[in-house]
Amino acid sequence: MTNNSSKATHNGIGRRARTPSSKSTRSYWHRDPSDRLLCHRTTEELPTTADVVVIGSGITGAFAARELVTGGRSVLMLEAREACWGATGRNGGHCQPAVWDAPADVARFELGTFDLIANLVAKYNIPCDWQVIGGVHPIFSEEVLGAVKQQMERLQKYPDLQDKAILIQDKHELALKHVPEAIAAVFQPNAAKCWPYKLVAWMLESLVDQHDASMFNLQTNTLVDRIQRGQLSWSLHTKRGQVQARHVLLATNAYTSHLVPGMSGLITPVRGQVCALEPPAGTMQLPHSYVWMKGADHQYLIHRGPEDTQERSASSADRSIIFGGERLAERLDGEEGVCNDDEINPIISQALHRCVNDALMLPLEDGNRNKAKVMDANYEWTGIMGYSSDGGPWVGRLQGSLIDNFGDEGGYGAEDMGLWISAGYTGHGMPVAARCGAAVAEMILGRPGGIEIPGAWGVNEERAAAARGLAIPQTLAELLSELPAE
Repeated sequence: MTNNSSKATHNGIGRRARTPSSKSTRSYWHRDPSDRLLCHRTTEELPTTADVVVIGSGITGAFAARELVTGGRSVLMLEAREACWGATGRNGGHCQPAVWDAPADVARFELGTFDLIANLVAKYNIPCDWQVIGGVHPIFSEEVLGAVKQQMERLQKYPDLQDKAILIQDKHELALKHVPEAIAAVFQPNAAKCWPYKLVAWMLESLVDQHDASMFNLQTNTLVDRIQRGQLSWSLHTKRGQVQARHVLLATNAYTSHLVPGMSGLITPVRGQVCALEPPAGTMQLPHSYVWMKGADHQYLIHRGPEDTQERSASSADRSIIFGGERLAERLDGEEGVCNDDEINPIISQALHRCVNDALMLPLEDGNRNKAKVMDANYEWTGIMGYSSDGGPWVGRLQGSLIDNFGDEGGYGAEDMGLWISAGYTGHGMPVAARCGAAVAEMILGRPGGIEIPGAWGVNEERAAAARGLAIPQTLAELLSELPAE
């Protein structure tokens, strides 16, 4: 990332995260919540001890808990609000591995995450609307096209990745992809749309159903105020009491630095905004998901279809266009440092309502093009993403200076303490977090030779020192400068 400490300070990077807001905007994905998970507490009383505590019940926490319990470890999961009420329940509903714009090891890891979710959904027939539809990345400037061509040339060095990203420049084919105004586009076949909350809810319900409270205990609406290092364990402080645990996994993403001040400046809260737009009558189904650059921001879109899960009381099929982005529509800091998801930004809202037709052709059944400049939203919500200062997730054991400022009641060194992290997905958690959660669970279990995370994602003091003070890109040039140079 751009090494500019003054900009980092101006943008609020380095400030410690606050706790999740007690109330939140209503996400489209929460319109049909699990009755069994709302206000769920596996036991009436909060346990006072635990083998492993997982803080956070999104996709990271769910996959980590599943791996830990399967490996024979008992898990207490603590969630500040309702289950899966954070970023996983507030995202754009698509899962697309980065290929053309990622280093080879990252692309392979993300493709592995995509396969992990796809295979799990198929094996258990999980009702989460998982559908592989392919992703289109339209390109609107020669500057971006030049950078993309360099990346496509780089991919040719990796035979296993060559067919995972295809550059399209033929105007007829671009029109068939519904991006006739683009000068080119990248098509990635490994891209899916899904209902992320339902995926995680199924996993948590399964853990509750298949194990007694001694193996898996979910406690919602239980905010961890702080954690403290003891002689043989960690002490987690909540308003309902304290819990002692040998291992603690922070699946807290944007909110991590609230509990670990040493992560301030390494993972920054950034508020994103998404809406469920109502397409005009007669709009045909868009066949793919879409992601495109607008300045230093990415816009992303999926089109819900009649084959997707409908509300039980609905009189007609919901075909919402789920559209997110436009973070930089109002302020240069792009909602950095914002921790509350209880309101929407009206200027970003205006931009989201009118932006779709600037990039895509929404086809009508009569063969014409939809000319509506503004679309109404049935739902509009915000969520807090965890942006990593160097762009990569933080996965592994926290150690050294990152936890030196904890109250230390014992004589154990940092290397002996069981505080773990999987967070900092930079708005790209769906093709990353599930496998990161499983990987850190394997580390806790002490399993060698399991999931191998990209080397740049490990947790160590050298990485932290290099990453601290780097700023989130604010311009297209800064964003393009971060593309792989290998």
